[in-house]
Amino acid sequence: MVDVAKNLHEVLGNLPEGVRLVAISKYHPNEYIMAAYQEGQRVFGESHEQELARKVVDLPKDIEWHFIGHLQTNKVKYIAPYIAMIEAVDSMKLLKEINKQALKNDRVIRVLLELHIAEEETKYGLTLDACRQLLADGEWKTLKNVQICGLMMMASNVDDEEQIRREMNTAADFFDEVKAQYFADDPHFKERSWGMSHDYRIAVQCRSTMVRVGTTIFGPRVY
Repeated sequence: MVDVAKNLHEVLGNLPEGVRLVAISKYHPNEYIMAAYQEGQRVFGESHEQELARKVVDLPKDIEWHFIGHLQTNKVKYIAPYIAMIEAVDSMKLLKEINKQALKNDRVIRVLLELHIAEEETKYGLTLDACRQLLADGEWKTLKNVQICGLMMMASNVDDEEQIRREMNTAADFFDEVKAQYFADDPHFKERSWGMSHDYRIAVQCRSTMVRVGTTIFGPRVY
């Protein structure tokens, strides 16, 4: 049995004030989530809508669920009634679908724009230029049921800490650029979501406001 409570407090002890933890609970059983919940954790991340749908029914209603994986547009309707934040929006098409489904549910859904900075081809996300283009086009301003709250990215999965730091600092600098140009008067645009189990300590040095940690808290995934 994994000591979820002990692991959770260790991670929280490494987070400076102002950095929130998203506990990545995908593929982990409800009792592990409840162990973290009983220690005060309320924000959990999932990436499969069917698994998430079951957990939403079975677990406490004050949990703030974040969708953290790559989201297909045809799956948005299933999570739109209850999702608190969609962390990985990588296209205008997806943004419009989230807006449409949020409107149907009479909600405003918070989202983060996903950046592709890492050198790995497998990662999803917008290049910096594509993100600049999306924002410059301005269509997002017409979407009243979506609230863009910041940016997220995944650094390269490498042992080279300097490379990880470089990628995260690139994202942090880009956040400043976008904030100044498009969201200067929007207090909701504040999240810098980077850092996972293997690199969250570096992320908090690179101005992350939200880290996504799973394995370090819950142990290896149970498929």
